[in-house]
Amino acid sequence: MTATTSKSFWESSKDSFVRIVTSETFLYIVKRLLQALLTILLASIVSFLIIQLAPGDYLDNLRQNPKISPERIQELQEQFGLDKPWHVQYFLWLWRIISQGDFGTSFFYQRSVASLIWERVPATLLLAIASLICTWAIAIPLGILAAVKQNRATDRILQVISYAGQGFPSFITALLLLIFAQITTPLFPVGNMTSIYHAELSPVGKVIDILWHMILPTIALSITSFAGLQRITRGELLDVLRQDYIQTARAKGLPENRVIYVHALRNAINPLITLLGFELAALLSGAFIAEFFFNWPGLGTLTLQAVRAQDLYVLMASLIMGAVLLITGNLVADLLLKIADPRITLGKS
Repeated sequence: MTATTSKSFWESSKDSFVRIVTSETFLYIVKRLLQALLTILLASIVSFLIIQLAPGDYLDNLRQNPKISPERIQELQEQFGLDKPWHVQYFLWLWRIISQGDFGTSFFYQRSVASLIWERVPATLLLAIASLICTWAIAIPLGILAAVKQNRATDRILQVISYAGQGFPSFITALLLLIFAQITTPLFPVGNMTSIYHAELSPVGKVIDILWHMILPTIALSITSFAGLQRITRGELLDVLRQDYIQTARAKGLPENRVIYVHALRNAINPLITLLGFELAALLSGAFIAEFFFNWPGLGTLTLQAVRAQDLYVLMASLIMGAVLLITGNLVADLLLKIADPRITLGKS
């Protein structure tokens, strides 16, 4: 490579780098990340304060054990830092995260909180993403079908299904599915995300085993979301189909499928993409219920155990992880909205 070629290469790379860092999308992502840091900081302060307002602490159960001496309780209190005021505990915890990336040690498990969280997050994300895919793959086509067949038998049946789905709380749906699993046992496994012989299976068998255990939790998590999304899709598409440009496209003799799936759906999809970030947050909160009923080893069951045991640092890390996933979901939704409609200006959103 000659000196001229090398210089030209570095100048081209520099120009590309400058274009990237000064682009609207990059600046928007940086701004949102800075906002996210402030949001997470404020959320952590409020969460820490609320947890501290709850009566008692993790050591209350140990104090009731006559075999544990008051001196040992005092040692544990100093070890966990529970002898300090709440604001001192918070700043020490925050400083450990900033300086060492250490979220503390679980009182109950006597393990690093970070390792516990990273063990559970994949299971929760797997359930939430599977539910999200199933929900959108079913609700969007049915919403389109209901809009196209407006006020016909198909539309009325789908409306009844959607209203019924929204009328059932997640825990009721989970209970009904547990009863169904009991009736059809051993067709649908309940409890944990793998079978007892999971380690003996082939790689393909392990994947099938996990997917088989996911069926009922995914259905429980998807029903309410599916019902709401199907109704929103129907309403948005009906609004677009009434627009003048749709009537013009039909008057030009365009095929009905092209009018619906190219012209109408492309404009009706934007509000649905906006809902994606909130949908992820709703799925995560719903996943806690599904995980509890089906004993799914995810973040929800870990958080519930932390609440019961007043395991402070595990609970804080779980809440922070939930906030991070919510912010990430909303950021992804905004970027997808920009991709779907280039006319949108991120800087003004």
